[in-house]
Amino acid sequence: MGFTCGIVGLPNVGKSTLFNALTETVAAQAENYPFCTIEPNVGRIAVPDLRLEKIATLAKSAKIVPTHIDFADIAGLVKGASQGEGLGNQFLSHIREVDAIVHVVRCFENSNITHVSGQIDPLDDILTIETELMLADLDSLEKRIDGLEKRARGNDKEAVATIPLVKKSIEALRQGKPARSVKVELENQNLFRQLQLLTAKPVMYLCNVDEASAASGNELSKKVENYAEPNGAAVVIVSASIEAEIAQLADAKDREEFLSDIGLKETGLTRVISAGYDLLGLITFLTAGPKESRAWTIRNNTKAAQAAGSIHSDFERGFICAETIAYEDYLRFQGEQGSKEAGRMRQEGREYIVKDGDIMLFRFNV
Repeated sequence: MGFTCGIVGLPNVGKSTLFNALTETVAAQAENYPFCTIEPNVGRIAVPDLRLEKIATLAKSAKIVPTHIDFADIAGLVKGASQGEGLGNQFLSHIREVDAIVHVVRCFENSNITHVSGQIDPLDDILTIETELMLADLDSLEKRIDGLEKRARGNDKEAVATIPLVKKSIEALRQGKPARSVKVELENQNLFRQLQLLTAKPVMYLCNVDEASAASGNELSKKVENYAEPNGAAVVIVSASIEAEIAQLADAKDREEFLSDIGLKETGLTRVISAGYDLLGLITFLTAGPKESRAWTIRNNTKAAQAAGSIHSDFERGFICAETIAYEDYLRFQGEQGSKEAGRMRQEGREYIVKDGDIMLFRFNV
C-alpha cells in the first residue's frame, strides 16, 4: 500500500531543494525561478527502521526490504490559483492525488532569493495557499449540489447521505474554515473522503529555516508552530541547505558526525517521515524469513486479513490465520523458533487489529 505526501508551497520557499535532499536526487531542477517544477517529481523514500536489521539477523535473511513513502514535488502556486493563475490548474489537479500535504514555509531571510510577495511572512504564505485550496473546494462543492439534490429526489441513498456533508463543508468554507474542521460521523467518513476535498487532507508545515536555526527554530518558525497547534497540523523544522549537504555524504558515520557537530540527532528526512506517519495514522508490520525481512505500511486499526491483503490479494481472500509475534518477544527469544517454544507466537483471526512492529506469517488457502 503506497502513501504519497505532496510537497507544496509558494515559489522560492525551498520546495525543490528540500525534495532533492529528501530523496537524495537532483531530479528536480532547483533554481531560483518560480515555476521550475512544472510536473510533480515523485521520490520513493525508504523508511528508516532499525527493527528490520535486528530481525533480519535473527532470521538469517538474505536481504532487507524496507517499506517506503512517496514524496511528490508539486509546482508552486500564486494568488489566484483557484481561478487558474500561475500554474494553478496543474497544482490543484496534482494535489488531489496525494494523501497528505507537506507545506514548505519560508522561515529564513536571504536577500539573494526573492520572495513572490516581496516580504517574509510565513503566516501570510500559509493563508495564501489555504485560501486558494478553500476557494477550489468551495467551487467544486457548489457545482455538485444541484446534481446531488436531483439524485436525492430520485431516492438515491448515497446522494441523500452526501448532501448534509456537502452543505456542512460549504458552510465551513464560506466561514474561512478548511474542510478538515467539519465533524463527520464514523459511518459517513468514507462518503466524505469521496468528495476529494483539498482542505480535508492532513497538513504538515515544514519550516525551512537558516542553518543557525536548524536545531531549535527561530521567531518565524515559532509563529508557524503557534498557528499549527490549534489547527491540528504537524510542524517539522528543517534547513533545506543542511539537508542538501547531508545528502552528499555517502558514509553513515560522516553523516552522524556532521549532525552531531551542528547539534542535531537525526536528519530532517527521519523527522519528516516520522511526522508523516503520525499525520496519516500509519504503522508498520514486519515479515521475516530466510529469503528476506520486510516492512509493510498499513493504516492504524487495520485488521489482520486486510494487512494480509497489502501483501497479496490472495492472502486476504483465502485468509486462515496470522501467526503473530510481538517484536519485543522476537528479540527476547531470539527469533521465531525461540518465540514458539516460549509460547509467544499467537494465531490471530481475521478480526485481529494489527499492532506496530508485529512480526506476522499469514496462512491462507485459495
